Amino acid sequence: MSNIMTIDHPLLQHKISMLRNKDTGTNEFRMLVQEIALLEGYEALRDLPTEEVEVETPLMKCRTPMISGKKLAIVPILRAGLGMTEGILALVPTAKVGHIGLYRDPETHLPHEYYCKLPSPIEDRTILVLDPMLATGGSASEAIGFIKEHGGVRIKFMCVIAAPEGVEKLSKDHPDVQIYIGHIDERLNENAYILPGLGDAGDRIFGTK
Repeated sequence: MSNIMTIDHPLLQHKISMLRNKDTGTNEFRMLVQEIALLEGYEALRDLPTEEVEVETPLMKCRTPMISGKKLAIVPILRAGLGMTEGILALVPTAKVGHIGLYRDPETHLPHEYYCKLPSPIEDRTILVLDPMLATGGSASEAIGFIKEHGGVRIKFMCVIAAPEGVEKLSKDHPDVQIYIGHIDERLNENAYILPGLGDAGDRIFGTK
């Protein structure tokens, strides 16, 4: 599918393997998620528009490219998506940050919205939606649907690992959204957790159970 990019850089894959380790502690896990987001963001943002500006170097004036408009919005899906936010802000400190809060029904596994706050005007921005895990695809699809309802158009989705079922659903529901994935895992289990996965990303980022 042309809207899906799996990023196979050795550094990123190495860091994902460290994330998977059950003995990786909270602080290290949190830092790894930020570093992975930075590496993925480098790829996801390579098509940002630029414009020529005049700069004076110590030797002479020259025309050189800089990002035009600086209209980037980062929208983490609460709460695990917060763990990726600092990695993107390290690349683009001027980006605006919104938030979408979803929870998954433990029985139906369906997502429910409880919070949505987006930068305005959202329709003028390139939007990066962040969530470390793409499992069933329901939460990501719903979040992107909410953003579209608010006027968002240029949307990209980033995750660390994904299940094939989630990739298929998100790509089918939103074929216009570019999807950036660190690694596609084997499958979902009966509780809709990714296998082999890395456990609950939110719990491991924030040190909760």
